[in-house]
Amino acid sequence: MTTSRETRDYQAADAAHHIHAFVDQKALNDEGPRVMVRGDRLHLWDNDGRRYLDGMSGLWCTNLGYGRKDLNAAASRQLEQLPYYNMFFHTTHPQVIELSELLFSLLPGHYSHAIYTNSGSEANEVLIRTVRRYWQVLGKPEKKIMIGRWNGYHGSTLAATALGGMKFMHEMGGMIPDIAHIDEPYFFAHEGNLTPAEFGLRAAQQLEAKILELGADKVAGFIAEPFQGAGGMIFPPESYWPEIQRICRKYDVLLCADEVIGGFGRTGEWFAHEYFGFEPDTLSIAKGLTSGYIPMGGLILSKKMADVLVEQGGVFAHGLTYSGHPVAAAVAIANLKALRDEGVVTRVKDDIGPYLQQCLREVFGNHPLVGDIQGTGMVAALQLAEDKATRKRFANENDMAWRCRTIGFEEGVIIRSTLGRMIMAPALIASREEIDELVGKTLKAVDRTAQEYGRL
Repeated sequence: MTTSRETRDYQAADAAHHIHAFVDQKALNDEGPRVMVRGDRLHLWDNDGRRYLDGMSGLWCTNLGYGRKDLNAAASRQLEQLPYYNMFFHTTHPQVIELSELLFSLLPGHYSHAIYTNSGSEANEVLIRTVRRYWQVLGKPEKKIMIGRWNGYHGSTLAATALGGMKFMHEMGGMIPDIAHIDEPYFFAHEGNLTPAEFGLRAAQQLEAKILELGADKVAGFIAEPFQGAGGMIFPPESYWPEIQRICRKYDVLLCADEVIGGFGRTGEWFAHEYFGFEPDTLSIAKGLTSGYIPMGGLILSKKMADVLVEQGGVFAHGLTYSGHPVAAAVAIANLKALRDEGVVTRVKDDIGPYLQQCLREVFGNHPLVGDIQGTGMVAALQLAEDKATRKRFANENDMAWRCRTIGFEEGVIIRSTLGRMIMAPALIASREEIDELVGKTLKAVDRTAQEYGRL
């Protein structure tokens, strides 16, 4: 499919008016971005008619794939009936109420309240203020420090960037007070002889050391993704999360899970913390909440927290113009009903997720460029490595992975590179044939990369 404008015309107009995310804009202007014009299920078409299999669900968000008429119809109906109203002025509306009823029917029973936002970044901005307000109401205003993890990602606003642990982002925008970090649980990067279980415990116990260093009476919460998304789809050892939870409970520190990527079926459970077996006090959500069809996010609170804020907190001075937007809520309702009623999450757990993981391990398990394969359900990472046995990584792993990602586009597959890892997270509705296409085209990209770098 092509449009009425030439691609070079779109590219020139794009260069004249946009600064894109996480790129050298001058270099992108010279190259010219791909102009995507259509999507259907897992496939995208650009303005020149080239077809790509989207192995990243957009940005981990199109859980139901492209072209869902039920989600489009939900938005259209709501636009005709009530295109906008707010949750200020002592008002509400049916769509946001019905969304919350549905959402909390899918969540574990210890959660009760939501504060809706437009994105995951905003959800994590709201998180900081909500956690601090909770402790203020309990008479502990000094508990305000949030601890995150190096190489974690929680968004690109100033506070969300601070919570995250990507130092190059800190250098570009600064930090905010009362934020600290501990190391990530990245076993493959560990230079030592610990077993995965031993390493997981040691990584988790950094949290205890940091709490004691800062003072437990000053630490408000610990935030982390159940598995690291933008940081490379890094899955912690099984020993990690139980120990993190034990430490948080011991020192009365709130445990906050960023479920923006892991939520809504990605791991084969509705939420990734359920897969890893821990019980957070808060959940930050977005992306799969609407399958990316319209912006929406939120902060989910435990009953313990909500009861304090509602019964003892008085006025909480927070609010967003588009919080609980009726059109976004209507799309989220249609999306969650489809995930539930079509058995999508169950199929990820029992069928298509195991199929993806099996295919990746069969195809790449002995590949000379791949040192490790991580993932579950519909999320996975291939760790590039010079020596699998010793976990020796390539000195130029960033360049190699970026080249592999670029070749992937040439082969018609969209995968992502982060450090020395090739990552993928296809739509949850993928067929086996679509998984075969994803794995087959990824293999071509990895093989060509290995050939270029003399490894095949």
